[in-house]
Amino acid sequence: EGAAQLIRSYEPHFVPGLLQTEDYARAVLEAGTVGQTGPEAIERHVALRMKRQALLTRANPPHLWIIMDETALLRPVSIRGEVMRDQMARLLEWVDLDHVTLQVAEFANGPHPGTYTSFTLFRFAEPELPDVVYSEYVTGALYLDAREEVALHLEVLDHMTAHAASAQRTKEILEECRRSF
Repeated sequence: EGAAQLIRSYEPHFVPGLLQTEDYARAVLEAGTVGQTGPEAIERHVALRMKRQALLTRANPPHLWIIMDETALLRPVSIRGEVMRDQMARLLEWVDLDHVTLQVAEFANGPHPGTYTSFTLFRFAEPELPDVVYSEYVTGALYLDAREEVALHLEVLDHMTAHAASAQRTKEILEECRRSF
C-alpha cells in the first residue's frame, strides 16, 4: 500500500479503511470481532488504521480511486447518529483532495460486475513491479498478480467507474446521507 502509485478499490460494505474516521473504524471493528479479540486489540487496530491514512497526506501521495456501493453509506455502523454524520463529513473532506476520487455505485444503476466482493488494485511506479490485486475474506486474504486475473479486475473497475455516480453526484449523495443521519 505504501509503495503504490495508484490504489483503485471497490468496497460494497463499508467506507474503506483509508477514509474512515476513528469512531467509524472502531464501530466496524467492534461489530466484526465476535469473541475473537478484546478492546485493547481493537484500539491497536483503530490506531493502525488512522496511521495508514498518513499515506494520503504525505508528499507525493498515491492516487486513491474508490468505488463504494451505496450500501456502505446507508448501513449505520453505530446507533450513535454522529458516527455516520462525522464519517460523511470526513468523506466530503477527502473528496476535495486532487489525489482522491470517490464514486458511489448507486442502487438505481442496478447490478454490476463487482457485486461479488471488495478488492483493491495496487499499481506501482516501478515498471518491473506488476500490478497486484488484494482481496480479504473471513479467515485471510488473497494477493493476485497473474496478468489475466489482474486484467479482469481492472476491467471490472473500469466498467464500474463508467456506471458509478460522477464526482459531483457523489458529493450530493454524501451530503444527503449526512443530513439523513
